[in-house]
Order: sequence, then structure tokens, then C-alpha cells
Amino acid sequence: MKRLFRLLIAGGGGFLIDAGLTHILIEAGRFGPFLARIPAIMAAMAFAWLVNRTFGRSPRSPAAEGFRYRAIGITAALLNYAVYSALMYRASFLQPVVAVTFASLAAMVYSFFGYSRFVFRH
Repeated sequence: MKRLFRLLIAGGGGFLIDAGLTHILIEAGRFGPFLARIPAIMAAMAFAWLVNRTFGRSPRSPAAEGFRYRAIGITAALLNYAVYSALMYRASFLQPVVAVTFASLAAMVYSFFGYSRFVFRH
């Protein structure tokens, strides 16, 4: 339960960065709703990586653990972007922040199981 709570803290902060930066970039007129997601996801992933030692150390070498961590992070980001894009394309009436919410929830579930089962499992 403690690990889930810590993951939710890291993920919640990442979500706030992701949704906030997406909103700011779109509202500033710098990026469209699809392009704004790229730096927003990258910033959220960087934040989550800094605080996401949720599951402790694995028995693997730091290089192997880092590779696995990045693999889950990248595929979670791709899932996040795919869900967001599908919602924005199919349900164009949605506000981008709503689409970010659903996309982030999908990526969060995937990340939790990926990190706990593939990266930090003992």
C-alpha cells in the first residue's frame, strides 16, 4: 500500500506537470494540441523519474535496471500519447486536459504494473 501511495504521489505530480504544460503551451498559441503533448510528456516523465524510486532497488545491475525503467517509461509515454490522440481525434469535442486525464490514467496503470513486475521485482 505504501508503494502504491508513493507511486500516486509521483504520478500525480507528473500528471499536474503534464496537464498544466499541455494547457499552457496550447493557450500560449505556441503549439497545437498534438504537438504540445510531446514536451509535456517529457517533462512529466523527468519529474516522475526523479521521485519514482517507489519500488526500491532491484537485484539487477544499475544499467539493467535503468534500461528496464526507460523501456517501461517510453512505452508508457507512447500509450499515453496514443490514448490522447485517439480521444482528440475521435472525440474532438473533448478539451485537451480531459483527454490528458484519461491518457494519463491508462499510462499510470501500465506503469504501475510495468515498474512493479518488470523493473523492480525481486
